[in-house]
Amino acid sequence: MLSRRNFTKRSLASFLLTALPSVVFAKNKIINYKLSAEKSNFNFDKNFTSNLWLYNHENPGPLLKANKGDILKVNFTNNLDEPTSIHWHGIKNINKMDGVPYLTQDPVQPGETFSYEFPVNQSGTYWYHAHFESWKQVAKGLYGPLVVNDKTDDLIEDDIVILADDWRLNKKYQIDKKSFGSLMDWSHAGRVGNWLTMNGKKSPQYSIKANSLARLRFINASNARILKFGSSLKNNNIIAIDGVTVKPMLVKDFTLAPGQRIDLLINSVDLLKVDFFEISHTKQLKAFTLNVTKANNKTRDITNINFTSNWILPKLNKAKIINIRMQGGAMGNLSKANFDGVEKDFRSLATEDKKLWAFNKEIGSYEYLLAKVKLNQVVILDVWNDTRWPHSMHLHGNHFFVKSKEFKDNIDYISRDTYLMQAGEKAKLIFLADNPGKWLFHCHMLEHAASGMISYIDVA
Repeated sequence: MLSRRNFTKRSLASFLLTALPSVVFAKNKIINYKLSAEKSNFNFDKNFTSNLWLYNHENPGPLLKANKGDILKVNFTNNLDEPTSIHWHGIKNINKMDGVPYLTQDPVQPGETFSYEFPVNQSGTYWYHAHFESWKQVAKGLYGPLVVNDKTDDLIEDDIVILADDWRLNKKYQIDKKSFGSLMDWSHAGRVGNWLTMNGKKSPQYSIKANSLARLRFINASNARILKFGSSLKNNNIIAIDGVTVKPMLVKDFTLAPGQRIDLLINSVDLLKVDFFEISHTKQLKAFTLNVTKANNKTRDITNINFTSNWILPKLNKAKIINIRMQGGAMGNLSKANFDGVEKDFRSLATEDKKLWAFNKEIGSYEYLLAKVKLNQVVILDVWNDTRWPHSMHLHGNHFFVKSKEFKDNIDYISRDTYLMQAGEKAKLIFLADNPGKWLFHCHMLEHAASGMISYIDVA
C-alpha cells in the first residue's frame, strides 16, 4: 500500500519505467493550455464581490477544447498557499495523469508547476477540478469544463456549456468558511449551498440561431447538491450521458448528481426562446434562457446525425465480482468499522476522527485498496447503498455499464462514469478493466468521500 511518506521516493525510483515519452504521441496534434490556481475576487452580482479560488481568475475555469485523438497538454501552476492537483473527470486517462495526490502523483506544492499531458480518445462532455481536499477547493471554485469534439459536432450550429454549481455564501456573500468540516454536512447530504449559478451567473441568457440545432452540455459541479432541470419545451432531448452518445431519449425533466453530465439537442425551428428551470424544490428557480436569433437559410435535418453509442456490454460469464456494501452517515446502521487498522465504534470515529462512511466496514482513503484485478478482466462492482442517503458514485479512468434507475422509461444498460444510487438501492456497475493503474472509486458528494467513502481499484 502506498503511503504519503514514501510516494515521492517510489515515484523517483520508478520514473524511467513509467514515464511516457512525447514521441509516443508524435503523430497526434498537441493542444496546449495554461492553467493557474489563484485566489480571486469574483462578482456573482453587481452588488457584491466574493473571494474565491479560481483557475485563471475565471468562474468557471477556462473551457478546454480538443478534438478526438488530440493530445491535451496543460501546464499548471499552483499560486495558492496550499497544495493542490487537477483531476480530469470522465477521461479515460493515463494513470499518472489522473491527478489523485499520493496515489498517482505528488500534490503540486505552492509556487510549483506540473505538466499534465494525455490523449483524449473519446469525444464528449467532461470537466476538470481540484482533487486535493476537494471538499474545500472545489467549493471555493476550482473547476472548469472540458469538451472533446468529433465530426458529429461539426453538424451542430450552437454549442453551449452549462456548468451548474450551488455555493454556500455567508451574509456578506463570501464563501462560508466557518461551515467547512461541519459534522452535520458530512454525516448527512453533504455541503449544500444557498446560491445557485450557471457558468458563475444567476439566470444568464444565451443566443442560438433559428432553424438550427443547438447542443447544451450540462455539468453539475456542486459539492453535494442533486440538481433537477426542466424547461419550457414539451420534452428535452438527451443525446449524451457522461460524455457517451446515447440513442436520443425524450424526457420531461432530468436529474444531475454531482459530477454527472447530460447533453441535450435542441431544434430551434418555430422557437422564439426557451427557459430552463432548476426544479428540485417546490419553488422552481430560473436557471437560464435561450433566445433564438437570426435564421439560417435552411432547416437542419436531424436524421442525418448518428446518435448511437459504440460501447458494447462485455461478456459476463467470467467476470470478477467485487461486493461493496456502503454504510454510515446519520440514521445509519454502521455500529463499528476499521480505521487505520484499528476497529472503532461509530461514535468514536465521528467525534475523534471525523470518519462517518465505510465500504465493507472499512473507512476509506486514497490509500484504501478495494480490490486488485487483472488487465482486460471484466469486473462487476456489486454495490449496495445500505445508508439513508443518496450517493453519486464515480469511478476514475473508466466508464461502466449500469441498468440505470435514473430515467423512468429506460431499462437498458447505460454507460456512465458517475451513477446516482438512491438509499437502499442495489446496482451492478460493469466495466472492462483495460486501463492499467490505480483508479479511485468514491462518492462524489465530496464530504462523503473525505469522511470515508473512498477507495481504489488496482488494475495490474
